[in-house]
Amino acid sequence: MKGINKFWGLVTFVAVAMLFGACSAPTNMEYFQDLGNGTNVTPSAYKPITLTPGDQITIIVNSRDPQVAAMFNLPYYSRRIGDTQSVTAGNAVSNSAQNIAGYTVDTNGCIDFPILGKVKVAGLKREEVASLLKDKMVASGQIKDPTVTVEFSNMGVSVMGEVARPGRYKIDRDQFTILDALSLAGDLTITGRRENIAVIRHTPNGDESYRIDLTNSQTLYQSPAYYVQQGDVIYVAPNDKRKRDSQVNGNNVLSAPFWISCASLLTSIAVLIVK
Repeated sequence: MKGINKFWGLVTFVAVAMLFGACSAPTNMEYFQDLGNGTNVTPSAYKPITLTPGDQITIIVNSRDPQVAAMFNLPYYSRRIGDTQSVTAGNAVSNSAQNIAGYTVDTNGCIDFPILGKVKVAGLKREEVASLLKDKMVASGQIKDPTVTVEFSNMGVSVMGEVARPGRYKIDRDQFTILDALSLAGDLTITGRRENIAVIRHTPNGDESYRIDLTNSQTLYQSPAYYVQQGDVIYVAPNDKRKRDSQVNGNNVLSAPFWISCASLLTSIAVLIVK
């Protein structure tokens, strides 16, 4: 009787231990765990996004003389089905269905700009492109007071893995961070690993990879991948629970493997007690 009581005591202990293990709260779900009131965090040095072959940009020129400015603008094309009408950027455009055509940086790093012809823009930032075009237009003698606006067109990052809305998201401004990208993707799911996010970056010297920990603000802000670049791929890996759930009966306490394992454990304990 004493041996039986000892046996069931061990069984109870094992069951309670398994229950507490299953119910223990995870410690890696909260972001920025090291932040306190007044904590000072300094982002890594910002590396501006520069143009490379294949990038697309929109350029709009304005002036006090709209007719002169129109010579330096590509036409707007209506996106309405069956409507091929176009108007120049120097004219008023009230219909939201109309969009301006963009420029694609060619393999030589140039764009073909109205009046000016081929202009090399590869390696330049947005404001540098605007300044270069403005100087060239003034030097041409055809316009005196141009205002040049340059915007990214096709630049974006891909967000994959355990996020609410995986996909490709547009970089719509300078100093676009990984937090901006993840927010656009609807944030991480409950099964995404916060402490081990991968960022793959294409560079002229080959692909580079970085690991980011959202639970630690200091390492997050200091990472070279804190500010994203054109073409970055962000991958959020699944946590252990998600991996188990992806297997047949992986996390089901009522599954056959679970009870077989329990039976094997109890049998081993019983044999030890009998001995």
